[in-house]
Order: sequence, then C-alpha cells, then structure tokens
Amino acid sequence: QVRLVESGGGLVQAGGSLRLSCAASGSTFSTYSLAWFRQAPGKEREFVAAISQSGGSTHYADSVKGRFTISRDNAKNTMYLQMNSLKPEDTAVYYCAREWVRPGNYDYWGQGTQVTVSS
Repeated sequence: QVRLVESGGGLVQAGGSLRLSCAASGSTFSTYSLAWFRQAPGKEREFVAAISQSGGSTHYADSVKGRFTISRDNAKNTMYLQMNSLKPEDTAVYYCAREWVRPGNYDYWGQGTQVTVSS
C-alpha cells in the first residue's frame, strides 16, 4: 500500500510562486516514476508534469513549461513542484500520483492540495 500526501498549496497573487510537496510512504520510493496532475472547477483532471525514478528525466505540459519545475529527493521520499510566475488559470487542486507497470498507468493518488491564484 502506497500513501501519497500533498502539501504546500495556498492562495497567491498572480506572478507569485509556490512549492508543492508530495510525501510518499509504503513502498520503495526510488523504484517508481511520479507525476503531478491538476483539476480546476468544472474541468477534467489534466497532466502537469512527470519525473522518472532517478529524477533524470522530466516531462511537462505545454501550459506550464518554463514556469514549473518538478524534482524529487529519493532520500526524503518526497517529490516537489516548484511553481513560478503563477497565473489565475493555474488555480486548481493539485494531485500527485504514482506511475506503475507501464507509462500512463497511475495506481495511487494523493488527496490533493488547493492552489488558488488571484488576479
């Protein structure tokens, strides 16, 4: 059983920054890739960024490329999402998820953390 817990969300003005964290437990952290997703009110959940087991490979949605940075610290069993130059359209609940067995298959999810960007 894997447990993922997000933190770091909050209210920030447009142009500001936040850093989200995703703390994992229950499995060997360095053996799986992870990703961030988000869901805005009335919209479907969308992919934000992903990172490989070692952290050597990352991938971003076009909407956040150049503004967000995903990283992980395998010694701390924690993944991060540094969000800079935030825009009102970044407002959403942000979730972390574990990718398992094959690319695009996410089997464990956190409970989410709210990010609100005011204009």
